[in-house]
Amino acid sequence: MHQLKQQHLNTLISIIATVGLAFLTFQCTSAEKKTPIAQELQEDIKFGYNLNNFYVIQDTIQRGESFGEILSRYKVDFSEIYNIANQAKDTFDIRQLRAGKPYMLLCSKDASRTPQSFIYQPNKIEYVVLEFCDSIVAYKQRKPVKIVEKEAFGVIENTLSETMEAQGLPIQLIYDMSDDIYAWTIDFFRLQKGDNFKVIYKQRFVEDSIYAGIESIDAAYFEHKGEPIYAFNYINPDSKTSTDYYDDSGKSLQKAFLKSPVKFSRISSRYNKNRRIAYYGNKVRPHKGTDFAAPVGTPILATANGTVIESTRRGGNGKFVKIRHNATYSTQYLHMSKRMVNVGDFVKQGDVIGKVGMTGNTSGPHVCYRFWKNGRQVDPFRQKLPDAKALSEIYKTDFLEYIAPLKQRLDAIN
Repeated sequence: MHQLKQQHLNTLISIIATVGLAFLTFQCTSAEKKTPIAQELQEDIKFGYNLNNFYVIQDTIQRGESFGEILSRYKVDFSEIYNIANQAKDTFDIRQLRAGKPYMLLCSKDASRTPQSFIYQPNKIEYVVLEFCDSIVAYKQRKPVKIVEKEAFGVIENTLSETMEAQGLPIQLIYDMSDDIYAWTIDFFRLQKGDNFKVIYKQRFVEDSIYAGIESIDAAYFEHKGEPIYAFNYINPDSKTSTDYYDDSGKSLQKAFLKSPVKFSRISSRYNKNRRIAYYGNKVRPHKGTDFAAPVGTPILATANGTVIESTRRGGNGKFVKIRHNATYSTQYLHMSKRMVNVGDFVKQGDVIGKVGMTGNTSGPHVCYRFWKNGRQVDPFRQKLPDAKALSEIYKTDFLEYIAPLKQRLDAIN
C-alpha cells in the first residue's frame, strides 16, 4: 500500500513538473513572439525611415544658408558635397532651398555621427530625400493627403478678410474668394455692411491633422448690395481646366481685365482729376491712375492678355511697363522696382510683369495703374469691361445638372 501511494505521489509530481515546464516554455515562446511586436510599436517612422536607427538633427533653413554650409558643419568635405549636388541635380537643385523651410539630417548613431541622408520639405505635402551613405540616391515623395469637405457662412461687418478671419477660416480661402472667383464682379474695396457669403470648399490635410491648403472651392454665393451672385467651379470642356467659375445661368464670372494688378493690396489713391498731391506741395494736379499700395517687391500682374509696347524708365513714372491689349485698351504700370518683361513679349492675364517699388516721383511703395481706352486715360472702375468667353450652349444642360445639388446645398447654409 505504501509503495502504491509513493507511485501515485511520484506520478503527481511528474505531472506538475511537466505542466510547469510547459507553462514556462509557453511564456518564453510568447515573450519571444511579443518582442518584435513591441519593437514595431515603438518604431518612429517618418519619410520612410525608422528614426530610432539614426542620430536625428532637425532644423529650418536660415536666410542665406546653403546646402554646402549645412553639410560642412557636420564634417562632410566639399568634394563629397559637390558630388552629392551634381548627382542629385536632375531630381533636385540644391540652390532651391528656401529660408524658413524645415529639413532633417539623419546621421549614424556611432560616435562619428556621420550624415547619411538629407530630407528637405519645400511644403507640407512634398519632400525631397538625398541619400549618400553608400551610394548617392535622390528622389521626391508626397505624404498621403486627406481631403475634407467643409462649408462656411458669414455676414460682412467691415471687410471680407476680417469677417472670415474672425471665424478662423483659412487665409487662402479669403484670397481665392476675393482674387480668383469674384475679382471681376465685386469691388471688395467697397463692400457694404450686411453683405454675406456662403462657400463649399475642400481642404487638404497630411497626417490627418496638419492643414496643407485649399484643394478647391466647389461653389460659392455672395450677396452684394442685395444682389446674389453664385459661383460654380465647372470644368469647361473647351478649356479643359477646373479654374472656370460660372454663375447659376452659366455666365462666366471672369472679365477680360482684372480689377487690380496687385494681390492682397489696398487702393491708396483713386483716379481723380482734381486731386492735390503732397509730393507737389498739395497743388491740384490730375491723377489719372489708381494707386495700389503694397510692399516693395510685391509681384505686379498683367490685368489682361496683351503685348508689351513699352518697358523702360522715364522721369516721374520711374520704371514702368505698358501693355497693348487690343485696338481699344492699353494699361500701364508705374514706379516698379524691377521690370520683368521686354518690348514685344506677349503676356497673359495674371502673368508677373514686374515688382512694386518706389522709382520716379512717389512718396511710398505702390503701383500706379493707368488704364487707356481709345488712346485716352480713363478710370477703369467706371468702365463697362468686356466679359470673358461664355460657356458654350452645347454644355449648358450638363452644367445645370452638375450645379443643381451644389446650389441646393448653398441655399440650405445659414
